[in-house]
Amino acid sequence: MTGDTRPGLWITLEGGDGSGKTTQAVRLEEWLTGAGRTVVRTREPGGTEVGRLVRDIVLHHRGDIAPRAEALLYAADRAHHIATLVRPALERGDVVIQDRYLDSSVAYQGAGRVLDGADIRDISLWAAEGELPDLTVLLDLDPASARARLDAADKPFDRLEAEKDDFHARVRDAYLALAAAEPHRFLVIDAAGAPDDIAATVRARVAALL
Repeated sequence: MTGDTRPGLWITLEGGDGSGKTTQAVRLEEWLTGAGRTVVRTREPGGTEVGRLVRDIVLHHRGDIAPRAEALLYAADRAHHIATLVRPALERGDVVIQDRYLDSSVAYQGAGRVLDGADIRDISLWAAEGELPDLTVLLDLDPASARARLDAADKPFDRLEAEKDDFHARVRDAYLALAAAEPHRFLVIDAAGAPDDIAATVRARVAALL
């Protein structure tokens, strides 16, 4: 399903940890709100009460989680999140700004955990009843720069942030492959650029969709 069948606008932000998704989500929300639009900001996992429970498991559980179990936990959160929060907001005509969606699962659980990316995408699309965003902003940053940003933040790493460099390299490559396969949906931006410049690029693309 696409924006042709709903009155709202759905924007997702993707990229490796430390790429600046939260910063850009805040700036985009401020701009849209200032323009009089009703904005719903959310994230996966964690956008609902159920999602917050799932987030605690997949990001902060101290023991190992089997890769397939991890992928299914993300899919379960996605099914609930879309049905109870995202779809109702879009049907109201709101703008949804979402930190991570199914592309994260394909990149992290597919490439990162070395599972079949097509299987992960199919599970996610089934869980979400085929829903896809109107625009996906991919903030692309090399893993070394991303790790330097995370180190500078001086906070404990979650389970995925703590993975080794080869994991994050696979994640980045998967993201770029996804963007190349769906250029109509993705906007790829060099996340090493100035935040103001990145925000301006995002605003220009979103303005064309409004």
